[in-house]
Amino acid sequence: MKKLLVMTGIFFLLSGLNCWAQTTIKVGTTTGADVEILEKVQELAAKEGLTVEIIEFGDYRQVNDALVNKELDLNAFQHQPYLDEYNQENKTQLVSLGSTYVAPLGFFSKKIKNLNELKNSDKVAIPNDPTNGGRALLLLQKAGVIKLKPGVGLNPTTKDIIDNPKNLEILELDAAQTAHSLDDVATAAIDNTFAIPFGLNPLRDSIYLESVDSPYVNVIAARPEDRENPLFLRLVKVYQSQDVADFIYSSFDNSTIPAFPHQKKTQGR
Repeated sequence: MKKLLVMTGIFFLLSGLNCWAQTTIKVGTTTGADVEILEKVQELAAKEGLTVEIIEFGDYRQVNDALVNKELDLNAFQHQPYLDEYNQENKTQLVSLGSTYVAPLGFFSKKIKNLNELKNSDKVAIPNDPTNGGRALLLLQKAGVIKLKPGVGLNPTTKDIIDNPKNLEILELDAAQTAHSLDDVATAAIDNTFAIPFGLNPLRDSIYLESVDSPYVNVIAARPEDRENPLFLRLVKVYQSQDVADFIYSSFDNSTIPAFPHQKKTQGR
């Protein structure tokens, strides 16, 4: 009887270990750099016995919803201010498990080479989500193009503009459409998620670029009950490795900067 109990215990232990080894972590993300980086993480994670399934979304407004609804285990696509805004608007408590990278937001143009060249009544496209739209407006203010109300924080809106000397027409577009608007506007603010697939390198092609010490650090997000999930924390450790940092530098021409401790390398593609 004791032998049977021991054998049964061993069976269940081995079964548990096998289930652990076969666990798949579903990670949601959006097109562009996020997918490429996660594919590298997926490759490295496999060597650590972790199976990562990357689920790609064309509209980044759906990714947090999918995490809340338990269609995903984690997501990796957004910066901390966007996550904070989502939680506030939706009364959710998604948390960051760790930082990933900083992708400076840039203004691009086919018509001008500097924001100072904007003319009266020119059209300027910015993302229509509160966080990235506010981020673009803060850049316009930093460039001296507009002036915002004092104390607006990180999420100003067009209603917070108190001085627009060139009477610019600011168009709030879906973020995925900002790159496509370049033929129709004087300049557009395009984040890396959509700039890179469109063939635009922020460091090389932008006419005005956010500094890399911005507060818009991208993160890996989880549901609050998974804050201490050891499996997910193992994946975060893989993401925050030197191998991933090297991949980011070599793949994106320094337009995407690792936001975790690493040895800086700037080798070419």
